[in-house]
Formats: sequence, C-alpha cells, structure tokens
Amino acid sequence: MRYRIVYAFLLLVKTLSRCFYTYEVQWIGKVPADPWQDYRLVAVLNHTSLFEFLFAGIVPNKFLRRMATYGLVPIASKTLDRPLVGKFWRFIAGNVVSISRERDRTWKKVMESVDPRSMVLILPEGRMKRVDGLDSNGKPMTVRAGIADLIEATPEGKMLLAYSQGLHHVQIPDHSLVPRLFQPVRMRLEAIDLAQYHAALRARGAKGKKLVTAVVADLTARRDRYCTSDVGARDEVAPA
Repeated sequence: MRYRIVYAFLLLVKTLSRCFYTYEVQWIGKVPADPWQDYRLVAVLNHTSLFEFLFAGIVPNKFLRRMATYGLVPIASKTLDRPLVGKFWRFIAGNVVSISRERDRTWKKVMESVDPRSMVLILPEGRMKRVDGLDSNGKPMTVRAGIADLIEATPEGKMLLAYSQGLHHVQIPDHSLVPRLFQPVRMRLEAIDLAQYHAALRARGAKGKKLVTAVVADLTARRDRYCTSDVGARDEVAPA
C-alpha cells in the first residue's frame, strides 16, 4: 500500500515540477544504453535547497517506481521533524530513515537497511550550502564519510552521480519558502560502474580509513569540476 501512495505522490511532484520549471540535463561521458536502469546508489552533489524534489522532473517514471518500491533515503532528523516539510519528505521513497548526521546508531540503521534490492539516494554533503557558499555554521561544504560506507558495502552494480547546478535561483535556505517559478533546473549526470570503481580504489591501495579518504577526495574533485555553470572539457559532456 505504501508503494502505491509514494509512487502517486512522486508522479504528482514530477507533473507539477514540469509545469512550472524547464529542465536541462547533460551526461558526463558516454550516455549509457539504458541511462536509468539498475542503480544501487544515487548521490546528489551540491546540496543547495530543500526544493531539490524538483529533480523528480528529470527522471522517467520507471525510476520513480523503483524509488517508491526499493528507494532508501537517509534524511536529517532536523528536516523530518519540521511540521510540514518533514511530512513531505517522508513520502519521497519507500523507506525514509531519520539520521542525526553523525556516525551513530541512526547511521547504523541506514547501513542495516541496505539489501541487494535497495536503491540508496543520498546527499553526501549532509547539509545545505547557503548563499555565501558555506554551510549554516559558516564552514566550507565537504563530502562526508557516509558515502564511503555505502560504496564499500556495494561492490558491484551502478552508481549515479547527479551534479546539481544549484537551486538558489529558485529558493535560498533560511529565506522565503516561496520558490521562484519558471526557472531553469540544470543537472549533470554520470553513471559509475561500482566494480570498476572498487578496482580503481584497490589499485591505489585504498582500504579502511584510506578508502574513506580516497572516496571523499574523489567525489569532492568531481563535485568541484562538474557542479559549475561551465565545464572546461566540453567533449566530456553529452546532451541528454
């Protein structure tokens, strides 16, 4: 029953999003034969707004159906505890897990919830970028170690890296909750083969704490390269 409710909700979000926003999507490198099939892990980099549900307008219905059935999304308890916003976010996936943003029992619950059918969607930075480019505490935005745990626990399959171009032009955190309509929503996407990714990490001797460091450094470099309005190597970017 929950699957049907969540799927209907996601379809509604997608429909409304496409009514009020335009979408520009590019793929990094070669576009996969089936771009939306068989992802085990989806990571959205450059977290700038609670209105990132607008990205539902990018994906096909079969992706939303998988989110409703097997989607696992860890979300900060600070967000889920909000009266209206929290209720909204609880229906974006089949399994939404409240976390404290620390590597504690709440994160352990996320890891224990991952099974071979799961598609985990995560915002690896763990908090939102404010308009000054820093987090709410005035610190630089960093990729946190949790994504490395998930990658280590998923030795094969596909990972989708979604490089957001930012949504401050739609809504800025801690400012008006009313979004600006009829704005462009831009995203770059990259499909990663996890078996090949693990092999590359092993070749660099990345194990244990070194694996965490290597994953964080790699995703940070990718974020800084592709979560921008301009890409130096334009031949790496293919239109959707």
